[in-house]
Amino acid sequence: MRRGLRISLVTLTGAALTLGASACGGKKATTGGDDGGGKKTVKVGLAYDIGGRGDKSFNDAAYAGLQKVQSTLNLEVKDIEATKGESDNDKVQRLELLAKSGYNPVIAVGFAYAGPLGKVAKNHPNTKFAIVDDSSVTGPNVTNLVFAEEQGSFLVGAAAALKSKTGRIGFIGGVDTPLIKKFEAGYTAGAKKAKPDIKIDVKYISRGTDFSGFSDPAKGKTVAEGQYDGGADVIYHAAGLSGVGLFQAAAAKQKYAIGVDSDQYQNAEAAQKPLIITSMLKRVDTAVFDFVKAAGEGTAKAGPITFDLKNDGVGYSTANAAEIKDVQAKLDEFKQQIVSGAITVPTK
Repeated sequence: MRRGLRISLVTLTGAALTLGASACGGKKATTGGDDGGGKKTVKVGLAYDIGGRGDKSFNDAAYAGLQKVQSTLNLEVKDIEATKGESDNDKVQRLELLAKSGYNPVIAVGFAYAGPLGKVAKNHPNTKFAIVDDSSVTGPNVTNLVFAEEQGSFLVGAAAALKSKTGRIGFIGGVDTPLIKKFEAGYTAGAKKAKPDIKIDVKYISRGTDFSGFSDPAKGKTVAEGQYDGGADVIYHAAGLSGVGLFQAAAAKQKYAIGVDSDQYQNAEAAQKPLIITSMLKRVDTAVFDFVKAAGEGTAKAGPITFDLKNDGVGYSTANAAEIKDVQAKLDEFKQQIVSGAITVPTK
């Protein structure tokens, strides 16, 4: 996913030193070539959620959005990863570092940045900020990039039920937050709509303020194995990097799996690909692209922007044509009913 970019480690000095371990994994990327094509150069700061770049899901989708902007703007990107068990103060320092270093806009990937961003945005009124998956932070320089995850999850829930031969499917959530509960609610509703008597096993890897459930493939595999052994033959995850464990279990048990956020079929191992029926696409890449492009053009607006089925902000992947084609017509029928308002998908 780094094709066309020149990646190098950033040497951090001064204020950056206060980040300590939180700056681990920070990278600076610049577009190849120069500004001779007349494209404006924009310095973009990206603060990752737990799992960081390389999670093949949520964070990677955000970085992919920056790559798409290159056709319009020259970018200088500084991206910094979060660390397990870090405090809100670590997040504050990460965002402060990016803003003080002249990165504008700055993007916070994930709802965990809500409190920290609320503090930092006030200190830097001339910097444009965006936060993915949170609408609680408000300010004249804050854009909220939010999604109708329940709608996309409804479609893959229907797919899971229609593909199941045992009549039992599973859902693995990373952490039992209100956001991940939206995924569960949509998935359950879609499965029940497609097959009312379907049984659904639900398990969260961690709970409360323990966000390790988003970055623990070993536990993801253990949970998935338990659900497969219990009779589920299709499992959907909303667990970030932990979802890698689901795909490992699927390959070992020769059972179906469903990815999330990115099209996870594309980057799966060869033995896993045939078993990944589809992925719930959450267009974080599109959201980041739109925001960075608008910021570069000086047209970014504060407040929430919602990405849903109507504007293709969520959806499902069809890369594994051999497995999805027999249910695709029904999923598209459900999609049209959601878009028209004939079906209202629950969020809880």
